Amino acid sequence: MNAVQLRRVVGWWRAQGGAVTAEAVLIAPVLVMLLVFVAVVVHRGVDARLRLDDAAHQAARAASLQRSPVAASTAAQATATLALVHAGLVCRDAAVATTTSASPGSTVLVSVRCTVDFGQALVLGVPGSRTLSATASEVIDTYRSQPATGGT
Repeated sequence: MNAVQLRRVVGWWRAQGGAVTAEAVLIAPVLVMLLVFVAVVVHRGVDARLRLDDAAHQAARAASLQRSPVAASTAAQATATLALVHAGLVCRDAAVATTTSASPGSTVLVSVRCTVDFGQALVLGVPGSRTLSATASEVIDTYRSQPATGGT
Protein backbone atom coordinates (compact mmCIF):
# COMPACT_ATOMS: atom_id res chain seq x y z
CA MET A 1 0.00 0.00 0.00
CA ASN A 2 1.52 3.31 -1.04
CA ALA A 3 1.16 6.68 0.68
CA VAL A 4 -1.67 7.89 -1.57
CA GLN A 5 -3.79 4.83 -0.88
CA LEU A 6 -3.08 5.09 2.84
CA ARG A 7 -4.26 8.74 2.86
CA ARG A 8 -7.49 7.76 1.11
CA VAL A 9 -8.22 5.04 3.68
CA VAL A 10 -7.44 7.34 6.59
CA GLY A 11 -9.49 10.13 5.01
CA TRP A 12 -12.46 7.80 4.51
CA TRP A 13 -12.20 6.61 8.10
CA ARG A 14 -12.19 10.20 9.45
CA ALA A 15 -15.08 11.19 7.17
CA GLN A 16 -17.35 8.59 8.74
CA GLY A 17 -17.46 10.70 11.91
CA GLY A 18 -18.93 8.10 14.30
CA ALA A 19 -21.44 6.52 11.91
CA VAL A 20 -20.33 3.03 12.93
CA THR A 21 -20.97 3.85 16.57
CA ALA A 22 -24.44 5.17 15.79
CA GLU A 23 -25.27 2.07 13.76
CA ALA A 24 -24.07 -0.19 16.57
CA VAL A 25 -26.19 1.70 19.11
CA LEU A 26 -29.27 1.30 16.91
CA ILE A 27 -28.71 -2.38 16.07
CA ALA A 28 -27.65 -3.62 19.53
CA PRO A 29 -31.15 -3.57 21.14
CA VAL A 30 -32.59 -5.51 18.20
CA LEU A 31 -29.90 -8.17 18.51
CA VAL A 32 -30.41 -8.41 22.27
CA MET A 33 -34.19 -8.86 21.80
CA LEU A 34 -33.56 -11.58 19.22
CA LEU A 35 -31.25 -13.41 21.61
CA VAL A 36 -33.84 -13.15 24.40
CA PHE A 37 -36.56 -14.59 22.14
CA VAL A 38 -34.31 -17.48 21.14
CA ALA A 39 -33.44 -18.14 24.79
CA VAL A 40 -37.13 -18.21 25.73
CA VAL A 41 -37.96 -20.71 23.00
CA VAL A 42 -35.03 -22.95 23.94
CA HIS A 43 -35.98 -22.73 27.62
CA ARG A 44 -39.59 -23.72 26.87
CA GLY A 45 -38.46 -26.77 24.93
CA VAL A 46 -35.97 -27.92 27.56
CA ASP A 47 -38.42 -27.28 30.39
CA ALA A 48 -41.18 -29.24 28.64
CA ARG A 49 -38.79 -32.14 28.01
CA LEU A 50 -37.71 -32.26 31.67
CA ARG A 51 -41.29 -32.14 32.95
CA LEU A 52 -42.33 -34.89 30.54
CA ASP A 53 -39.40 -37.08 31.64
CA ASP A 54 -40.40 -36.55 35.27
CA ALA A 55 -44.02 -37.50 34.54
CA ALA A 56 -42.85 -40.70 32.80
CA HIS A 57 -40.68 -41.64 35.77
CA GLN A 58 -43.50 -41.02 38.24
CA ALA A 59 -45.90 -43.07 36.11
CA ALA A 60 -43.43 -45.97 35.86
CA ARG A 61 -42.91 -45.98 39.62
CA ALA A 62 -46.67 -45.95 40.27
CA ALA A 63 -47.17 -48.81 37.80
CA SER A 64 -44.40 -50.88 39.39
CA LEU A 65 -46.25 -50.89 42.71
CA GLN A 66 -49.49 -52.35 41.32
CA ARG A 67 -50.49 -56.01 41.57
CA SER A 68 -51.77 -56.61 38.04
CA PRO A 69 -50.95 -55.35 34.54
CA VAL A 70 -54.39 -53.72 34.23
CA ALA A 71 -53.97 -51.88 37.54
CA ALA A 72 -50.43 -50.89 36.50
CA SER A 73 -51.70 -49.39 33.24
CA THR A 74 -54.47 -47.50 35.04
CA ALA A 75 -52.06 -46.20 37.70
CA ALA A 76 -49.54 -45.09 35.07
CA GLN A 77 -52.22 -43.19 33.11
CA ALA A 78 -53.58 -41.45 36.22
CA THR A 79 -50.14 -40.60 37.62
CA ALA A 80 -48.79 -39.25 34.32
CA THR A 81 -51.88 -37.08 33.80
CA LEU A 82 -51.70 -35.73 37.35
CA ALA A 83 -47.94 -35.12 37.12
CA LEU A 84 -48.34 -33.15 33.90
CA VAL A 85 -51.12 -31.05 35.43
CA HIS A 86 -49.08 -30.33 38.57
CA ALA A 87 -46.02 -29.48 36.46
CA GLY A 88 -48.05 -26.90 34.54
CA LEU A 89 -47.35 -28.51 31.19
CA VAL A 90 -50.29 -28.02 28.85
CA CYS A 91 -50.49 -31.05 26.57
CA ARG A 92 -52.66 -31.59 23.56
CA ASP A 93 -53.19 -35.22 22.62
CA ALA A 94 -51.38 -36.68 25.64
CA ALA A 95 -50.96 -40.46 25.48
CA VAL A 96 -49.57 -42.94 27.99
CA ALA A 97 -48.54 -46.46 26.95
CA THR A 98 -47.63 -49.10 29.53
CA THR A 99 -45.85 -52.39 28.87
CA THR A 100 -45.63 -54.77 31.81
CA SER A 101 -45.95 -58.33 32.98
CA ALA A 102 -47.29 -59.81 36.21
CA SER A 103 -44.02 -61.40 37.34
CA PRO A 104 -42.13 -59.77 40.23
CA GLY A 105 -38.64 -58.57 39.37
CA SER A 106 -39.46 -57.88 35.71
CA THR A 107 -39.75 -54.33 34.42
CA VAL A 108 -42.58 -52.02 33.58
CA LEU A 109 -42.06 -49.60 30.70
CA VAL A 110 -44.09 -46.39 30.46
CA SER A 111 -44.03 -44.06 27.45
CA VAL A 112 -45.64 -40.62 27.64
CA ARG A 113 -46.27 -38.64 24.45
CA CYS A 114 -47.45 -35.05 24.50
CA THR A 115 -47.95 -32.25 21.97
CA VAL A 116 -46.64 -29.07 23.59
CA ASP A 117 -47.73 -25.58 22.47
CA PHE A 118 -44.94 -23.02 22.17
CA GLY A 119 -47.32 -20.07 21.79
CA GLN A 120 -45.53 -16.86 20.94
CA ALA A 121 -42.58 -18.67 19.34
CA LEU A 122 -44.25 -18.24 15.94
CA VAL A 123 -42.64 -14.79 15.75
CA LEU A 124 -39.25 -16.48 15.34
CA GLY A 125 -40.45 -18.97 12.76
CA VAL A 126 -40.54 -21.84 15.25
CA PRO A 127 -43.46 -24.24 14.84
CA GLY A 128 -46.33 -23.46 17.21
CA SER A 129 -46.37 -26.95 18.67
CA ARG A 130 -44.11 -29.95 18.89
CA THR A 131 -44.73 -33.56 19.88
CA LEU A 132 -42.38 -34.74 22.61
CA SER A 133 -42.11 -38.19 24.14
CA ALA A 134 -40.41 -39.70 27.16
CA THR A 135 -39.95 -43.29 28.28
CA ALA A 136 -39.11 -44.62 31.72
CA SER A 137 -38.71 -48.10 33.14
CA GLU A 138 -38.94 -49.40 36.65
CA VAL A 139 -38.45 -52.82 38.24
CA ILE A 140 -41.72 -54.33 39.49
CA ASP A 141 -41.64 -54.33 43.27
CA THR A 142 -41.25 -57.91 44.51
CA TYR A 143 -43.43 -57.55 47.58
CA ARG A 144 -46.24 -55.41 46.16
CA SER A 145 -46.61 -57.09 42.78
CA GLN A 146 -48.19 -60.30 44.07
CA PRO A 147 -51.80 -60.62 45.16
CA ALA A 148 -52.35 -60.89 48.88
CA THR A 149 -52.38 -64.50 50.09
CA GLY A 150 -54.21 -65.87 53.10
CA GLY A 151 -55.60 -63.76 55.87
CA THR A 152 -53.87 -61.94 58.63
